[in-house]
Amino acid sequence: MQYKKADLFKRFIALLIDDIVASLLIYIPILGALVSAVYLLTKDAIAFEITKNPDFKNRSLGKKVMGLEVVSFDGSDIDWTISLKRNLPLAIGSAFGIVPIIGWVVGGIIGFVMVIVEALLVISDDKGRRLGDRWANTQVVESRDIINQDDVIDI
Repeated sequence: MQYKKADLFKRFIALLIDDIVASLLIYIPILGALVSAVYLLTKDAIAFEITKNPDFKNRSLGKKVMGLEVVSFDGSDIDWTISLKRNLPLAIGSAFGIVPIIGWVVGGIIGFVMVIVEALLVISDDKGRRLGDRWANTQVVESRDIINQDDVIDI
């Protein structure tokens, strides 16, 4: 099956929510940057894996709030590996934050560039797929709980 492109405004707000969570995690003493980077890498799997709450299956906190989810084209649920692949381009900048001062500067620049590239792909791609989605073979869609049959395109 192929899915329609998810609403760009909803995706932006979901990203903003997840980035706020990651930003707050930075303030954890000593390990903050590492915890933030881990969250950004695993955000589509971590809430479900920790809580086993089905409301978080294939969703980050931001996606849950905005009624979005990630689908894998092979039909599997989003696990740690898929989440890592999918979110690596967005977490690279945070990973540099582990190194004090120079890492903060370099990480900020790299993170900014990657966010711009990913945003341009989400906007220009007919399915809204960014680099991470292409690598992980995924797509962000409206939540299956609220998908209409008109939103699914049979091929």
